[in-house]
Amino acid sequence: MSVNNTEPGTSPDDISQSVLYEDNHLIIVNKLPSQIVQGDKTGDITLAELIKSYIKRKYNKPGEVFLGVVHRLDRPVSGAVIFARTSKSLSRLNLMLKNHEIQKTYWAVVGNEPPVQEQSLINYLVRNEGQNKSYVVRENTRNSQLAELHYKLIARSERYYLLEINLKTGRHHQIRAQLAAINCPIKGDLKYGAPRSNANGSIHLHARKIEFIHPVSKNTVSVTAPTPPDPVWNALHIAAVN
Repeated sequence: MSVNNTEPGTSPDDISQSVLYEDNHLIIVNKLPSQIVQGDKTGDITLAELIKSYIKRKYNKPGEVFLGVVHRLDRPVSGAVIFARTSKSLSRLNLMLKNHEIQKTYWAVVGNEPPVQEQSLINYLVRNEGQNKSYVVRENTRNSQLAELHYKLIARSERYYLLEINLKTGRHHQIRAQLAAINCPIKGDLKYGAPRSNANGSIHLHARKIEFIHPVSKNTVSVTAPTPPDPVWNALHIAAVN
């Protein structure tokens, strides 16, 4: 398979640069903001297709390559995504995800200083399918779901603030909606109140770290995904680790 795309990480030939972890049972890849995990109405090639082609070439596999999608990231979001390489690991990882046994840490860049440096946000969300958007609502609202996360301010620059976020639940657009509700929309996220979009269509939300017990070996798997090459990410990343 060949892909007419010059962006790094968007062809089977260079997807290996995005692999964070790989064994016979699963593979974890650092998704670019431009990539889609699974197919949508655009018809663009998916990250899953690229990984299948990568596996087929690397291991010289005949026939169709099995690859199961364990979870997804929105297209404008970057960071670590888990895929299963066997049906057994897929079923076990799905159960672990349901039981909140996969710890996911995100980084988000916001333009407004949060009201406090660290706190848990507990809200109820309703998803509007037509708008592909979630709203914070009152607790007893019909079809609402509990959404909980914990954030901590870990770095700042002259214009932006970097939040580290641990998800307690996994709702549709949860981080985007909950941060917008405290007047901290994510940089570039027009849908949730950011003043302007990013030139490349991304938003500054990144799945930074994933940690879990391997579904087969039972060893701890812990991966950290580098942030995309971007001046804002670069500056805040340096500030966060220093």
